Amino acid sequence: MKTLVIVESPAKAKTIGSFLDSKKYKVIASMGHIRNLPKSTLGVDVENNFEPKYIVPKVKIKFVNSLKKEVAGYDNVILASDEDREGEAISWHLKEALNIKNYQRIAFHEITPQAIEEAIKNPRQIDMDMVLSQQARRILDRLVGYKLSPFLWKKLFKGLSAGRVQTPALRLIVEREKEIGKFKSEEYWSAEGNFSKDKKTYIGNLFKINDQSLDKLYFKKEDEVKKIQTDLEGKKGIIDKINKSKSIKKPYPPFTTSTLQQSAYQTYRFSAKKTMSVAQKLYEGKNIDGKHIGLITYMRTDSLNLSKSAIMNAREFIGKSIGDQYVPSKFNMYKSKSKLAQEAHEAIRVTDAFKTPEKIKEYLTTDEFKIYTLIWKRFIACQMKEANIEKISIITKCENEKDNYYFKTDLQIIKFDGFLKIMPIAEESDNIKIKEGEQIDIKKIELKQHFTEPPARFNDASLIKTLEKFGIGRPSTYALIVSILIERGYVNYNDGHAFIPTDIGLKTNNMLVENFPNIADYDLTKKIEDRLDKIADKKEKWQKVLADFYFPFEKTLEEKYEKIEKVDLTNNETTNEVCPNCGTTLVIKMSRFGKFMACPNFPKCKFTKSINELNIPCPKCKTGHIVRKRTKRGKTVYGCDQYPKCDFIVNKKPLKEKCPKCEYPLISKNKKTKKCSNKECDYEIDIKSNLQ
Repeated sequence: MKTLVIVESPAKAKTIGSFLDSKKYKVIASMGHIRNLPKSTLGVDVENNFEPKYIVPKVKIKFVNSLKKEVAGYDNVILASDEDREGEAISWHLKEALNIKNYQRIAFHEITPQAIEEAIKNPRQIDMDMVLSQQARRILDRLVGYKLSPFLWKKLFKGLSAGRVQTPALRLIVEREKEIGKFKSEEYWSAEGNFSKDKKTYIGNLFKINDQSLDKLYFKKEDEVKKIQTDLEGKKGIIDKINKSKSIKKPYPPFTTSTLQQSAYQTYRFSAKKTMSVAQKLYEGKNIDGKHIGLITYMRTDSLNLSKSAIMNAREFIGKSIGDQYVPSKFNMYKSKSKLAQEAHEAIRVTDAFKTPEKIKEYLTTDEFKIYTLIWKRFIACQMKEANIEKISIITKCENEKDNYYFKTDLQIIKFDGFLKIMPIAEESDNIKIKEGEQIDIKKIELKQHFTEPPARFNDASLIKTLEKFGIGRPSTYALIVSILIERGYVNYNDGHAFIPTDIGLKTNNMLVENFPNIADYDLTKKIEDRLDKIADKKEKWQKVLADFYFPFEKTLEEKYEKIEKVDLTNNETTNEVCPNCGTTLVIKMSRFGKFMACPNFPKCKFTKSINELNIPCPKCKTGHIVRKRTKRGKTVYGCDQYPKCDFIVNKKPLKEKCPKCEYPLISKNKKTKKCSNKECDYEIDIKSNLQ
């Protein structure tokens, strides 16, 4: 009799269905979770050992009933959801909601015929410890969200939310912004020597005067280094010392979830959410040469482990396609630094090294090709030989009557490129044939002005790296944490793709940090994550983990309801604008989307108006002004305040400069170019030439 196989998504069902004999198996999709905690109530019986009350959402009742009828026609059911805790919980909910008596649970790291065949040969039961760990996380997040959010509604305003993991993430961004606000920039100068020998030139940085080594801030003003330029230019120097050393550069390990998200952001400016969406499609499978096959392994993992067959596949490709000299004598093995990494899982890799990006490019979208290329290169490189590099340090001595000035030049010569063959991340310097004691010409001493810079704002990559460092969240939650902060209106992207906290983000963070420091504490968040991991490892009871956190939290919450006064968000700030409906002077108010002007006679008069923070007239309707807006997905855009009468909108912040062709405002296309915001105008200008 046929066996029914249940997976999460239609794409995954299609791929797996193409591998299995249709006479023996039928593959269907559950469309993710079919049960959840109710939205309208807490859904957790705190007094009864935190018993959850799961329901089938209304939108899924009809679908679940159809699944029940489907399951009833089979004696054997295989639950084949993803291998992580979320996937384990999905299988358990399917078993419970559909009343499946006879089932087998299979898990696999990649969607290939071999992996599916092997999984079916080695079925198991549902791992209830993993399920309970996921359940504890879900209940914990529900308790914090449903108890703390109403507090924010009462003390700030409605529409806000707080979360166990999003709160410390927001705190990171806000504290960084405060550091930037306090930072005072300092001016400093450096000197760079331009030297030549036999018509070849090289650059050296001044690092020592006589016996004194110079730190970055040694020269505070231009006058302090001007003398060096006057004393040395046009004179002779001498090669004081040449130091040579051998260096080995090892290949990077294969990708984990966080490093893939970081690399995709750094290379393509992809958000974590976009990266995971694209990777999901590669994992679930694409139609290649008439066969549906998964192209990468599971993309939510913190493991650096690779299967022996995968390593052999990579080594075979390297030997045949790149050269035997690039194949190391022993396997390159990697181990995660995290004690909690699930080494039974695999790192993110391609399923077949011989499916090079160029070979399958025609079957992929542009974004899929980019992510696949990143993963393929990283996987192949991690199994190649290390690079051998010769490092050369040249010390050039320049002197006048009183002082000796020492300039340092660092060069590197790649003796054997190794993995750099496909990941050229190290540049080779031009080799200069010079010897110690030789004289050289001092062609120029260039003086450079610098200013100390504040710490950089977090972006997708650096925030995820920091969350991982503090143990906040897990591979499956990084992208969700980032997207929630944006969707809630707590942070915005600036034009440089960095996070800036909004006014409401600042106020929400301050309210939570001051009154619930344990919720915002990085260490506590990490400890909770660690205990959730221990539930999965049979080392903790899930009810105790919840009790240890919840009851002290509940007590603090009750105290704060009594002590904390509601924050006045209007500040009685009046404007020069008059309400067009009733003639009253408008005041400044705040919502979770930021400040806005409103009539103080609310609710009798409901007039509101966006604040014109740019002071740029709308070029389309000529009557409105351009204001910052937020889309439903939390993205910042700039549009006319007369919408829907005027539909002018651009994704980037308009500049006050006007296009000389059509007088629309210019926007920054990239770091080097400005362009017209009018889609029908082709005007562009180089920023540097414009400045000159």
